[in-house]
Amino acid sequence: MRFTLRQLEVFAAVARLESVTRAAESLSLSQSAASTSLTELERQSDCQLFDRVGKRLKLNALGRQLLPQAVALLNQAREIENLLDGKEGFGSLAVGATLTVGNYLATLLIGAFMQRHPESRVRLHVQNTAHIVQQVVNHELDLGLIEGNCQHPDVELQPWVEDELVVFCAPQHPLARHGRATLDELAGEAWILREQGSGTRLTFDQAMRHHRPMLNIRLELEHTEAIKRAVESSLGIGCISRLALRDAFRRGSLVPVETPQLDLKRQFCFLWHKQKLHTAAMREFLEQCRALTAGVRRSDEIVLPPIA
Repeated sequence: MRFTLRQLEVFAAVARLESVTRAAESLSLSQSAASTSLTELERQSDCQLFDRVGKRLKLNALGRQLLPQAVALLNQAREIENLLDGKEGFGSLAVGATLTVGNYLATLLIGAFMQRHPESRVRLHVQNTAHIVQQVVNHELDLGLIEGNCQHPDVELQPWVEDELVVFCAPQHPLARHGRATLDELAGEAWILREQGSGTRLTFDQAMRHHRPMLNIRLELEHTEAIKRAVESSLGIGCISRLALRDAFRRGSLVPVETPQLDLKRQFCFLWHKQKLHTAAMREFLEQCRALTAGVRRSDEIVLPPIA
């Protein structure tokens, strides 16, 4: 072969970071060694894989075609290395999760996974849906756990478990006495919502799109806990996942407001690059996720396992 695994590793790092300097740092190489490795890969194959845009290196058409195959080959090589080291094929695993999944499910799932495989190296990135999708597309993540839908042509989406948003308010709010609201009543309230680009906001906007009330959106926040605190402080009403609210509903610090005119159902989904090799760690983690939700109708009915 005219290339080495090290050359492909440098190529993949430069593709991800768009800089030879940053790629070298991530691989604990000198800049000259990383630059030589990339230059040799292009010279030996008589091809160019990047276009220079200012100080950044951007993949060209050939580079974009090569990247998923290079990442798959590197993943296979790491599995072989782990097997030879007696680690049963479990190496690194990079998981991305949107905020609701990440805060209420993914941390416990990863904790249980690491207890079973203490030799594995697991990273969890918690971002909104748009960020997770882009990281999967860029091969920065092995797997994404997202809320809602995704239409990107390079990714595969697989349903996991149903979720439902719910409108909620503080116990002293007038809507709390009735426990339900019409669209006209909702249009007259101040709202505290998730930011644009989040799966929660997308589901809410889609539910409202046929009714088009002019909403008074007082705050847009990136964290569900911040929204809950703001609603508890009577700054407005909110709409997030029932999963994120079930403890607050049990305590009575927040109150659900049923909205029969709105369809607030959605799916939690698995997400990966279409050309991603499913490693042993990925396969087992997916099986663990499915086992957690087996027989469950909706996310807020999941029995969360304790972590010893």
